[in-house]
Amino acid sequence: METYNCYYFQATSGRCPVEQFIDSLSESACRQYFSKVDLLETFGHKLPTPHAKKIESKEKIYELRFNDKAGIIRILYFFFDGNNIIFTNAFVKKTQKTPKREIETAINRKKSFLEYKLEKRSVKKHVNKLKKK
Repeated sequence: METYNCYYFQATSGRCPVEQFIDSLSESACRQYFSKVDLLETFGHKLPTPHAKKIESKEKIYELRFNDKAGIIRILYFFFDGNNIIFTNAFVKKTQKTPKREIETAINRKKSFLEYKLEKRSVKKHVNKLKKK
């Protein structure tokens, strides 16, 4: 079975918004996140709902889904070059629908990533270990 590799989108400033978001979560939410990432790295495109869902067809944006005391947490991502997954942004969902601005952020970061994909600073290898707080 093919495995997938997850990466954080890294802005030209060096900031990794998803990594910062994950670092701000509770320990139980972090455990859930890393559990979902393990599933995503194993199943990729085939990871079904309720774990993941395609939310934007044209740009092929997906969301990794889990709930915590903080609320409904979503991590938006896209697939790149076969088995690579790029996490673009993350948020606590407060409405039934995914906010349009979050989808637009994911699309803009995907475009930015594709423009700078040959530069090392465009991605940061996803770290699978739960960081201690």
